[in-house]
Amino acid sequence: MRWMLVSTIVFGASGLIMGALNAVQHFLLPAAAPVLYNLAIILGAWLLAPRMGVYGLVIGVVVGAVAHLGVQLPGLVRQRVRYRFTFGWRNRDVREVGRLMAPRVLGLLFVQLNFLVNTILASGLAPGSLSALNYAWLLMLLPQGIFAQAIATVAFPTFAAQAAAGESRDLARTLARILRMVLFLTLPAAVGLYVLRTPLIQILFQRGAFDAQSTATVAYALQFYAIGLVAHSVVEIVVRAFYALHDTLTPVAVGVAAMGLNIVLSLLWIEPLGHGGLALANSTATIMEMVVLLWLMRRRLGGLEVGDMGASLTRSALAGAVMGGALWLWLNWLPQDAVWISRLPAGWGAGFGGLLIAGIAYAGSGWLLGHPELRAAWQLFRRRTLTEN
Repeated sequence: MRWMLVSTIVFGASGLIMGALNAVQHFLLPAAAPVLYNLAIILGAWLLAPRMGVYGLVIGVVVGAVAHLGVQLPGLVRQRVRYRFTFGWRNRDVREVGRLMAPRVLGLLFVQLNFLVNTILASGLAPGSLSALNYAWLLMLLPQGIFAQAIATVAFPTFAAQAAAGESRDLARTLARILRMVLFLTLPAAVGLYVLRTPLIQILFQRGAFDAQSTATVAYALQFYAIGLVAHSVVEIVVRAFYALHDTLTPVAVGVAAMGLNIVLSLLWIEPLGHGGLALANSTATIMEMVVLLWLMRRRLGGLEVGDMGASLTRSALAGAVMGGALWLWLNWLPQDAVWISRLPAGWGAGFGGLLIAGIAYAGSGWLLGHPELRAAWQLFRRRTLTEN
C-alpha cells in the first residue's frame, strides 16, 4: 500500500504535465502515457508476479506511473514550459482553479456514491451479476474512450481559447461540428455493440471458467448499456464545453440529478429486469442528462446549429439502420455448422466477419447518403487536431 501511494503522487504530477501539453496542442506524448502505464502493469503481472506474487504487480504499477510521467517530460522541454516551485495562493488564476475544482470534487464524490449503490443492489442478485455489469460496462466504455474521450481531449483547448476570447458563435460552431462527428462515430458503435454483443464477448472473454452462460449474462447487460453509449459520448463533449466557459457547477448539478434518477430507476427496474435493469437505468439517466445539458448549452451560446445537427443525425441513423440490418442478416444466415466456423474459437467467425460487414455497410451507406462527416472522419484520421483545415 505504501508503494502504491507513490504512484498516486506521480500521477498527480503527470496529470498537470498532460494538461500543460494539451493546452499547447500537443497530444502525442499524453496519448502514449497510458499505453506505457498499462504495458508496465502487464509486464509486472507476466514477468514478476509468478516469482514475487502481489509485489510484482505493485512494481508494475509504480514503474508504469513513472513511465506515465517520464514519457511526457521531453514534450515539456520541447515546448519550453517551465515550472517554478511555488504554491501561488495569491495568484488569481490559481484561485480560479480552486473555485472550479470545488463542484467537480463534489461531483466525483456523488459518482462514487452512485457506484456504491449499484454495487450493493447488484450484490443482492444472482451470482455473477455484479461481474457481468462490470464486464459490460468496460465494453461500453471502449468505443466511448476511443472516440468521445479522445476527441474531447483534443477539442478542449480550442473550446477554452474560443471561450476566453468571448467568441460564442465560434464556440457554438465548433461544438456543433464536433458533436456531429461524435454522433457519426458512436452511433454505429452502439449498433455494433448491441447486435454483435454475444460474439464480441466470446472473442474477448469466453475461455476457462468464463463459459457460455457467463457470456449470456454479460450480453444481457451490454444490450442495455449500448443504448446509452451515444449519450455518454455526447455528455463527455458538452461537459468540456461547460468547463471551457468556467462553469463546473452546471454539469455537476445536472450530473447529480441524473445519478438520483439512476438510483430511482434502478430500484424500479431491478426486480423485473435483474442486473439488466441497473444497466438500463444508467443509460436512461444518461440520456436525460444529455438532453438537459444540450438544452442548457444551446441557451448559453444562443444556438447549436440544430438544423445541421439534425440532418447529420438523420443520415447517421439511416446508415446505422442499414448496418444493423446487414449484421442481423449476417448473424442469422451464418452457417454455424460449417467446417470453417467449427474450427475457429467461439465467436470469431461471427464477430470478426460482423465487424468487417459493419464497416462496409456503414461507410457505404454514408457515402450514398452524402454524409459530410464521412469526409471529415477521414480528415480527422489524417490530422492531429479537429481544427486544422
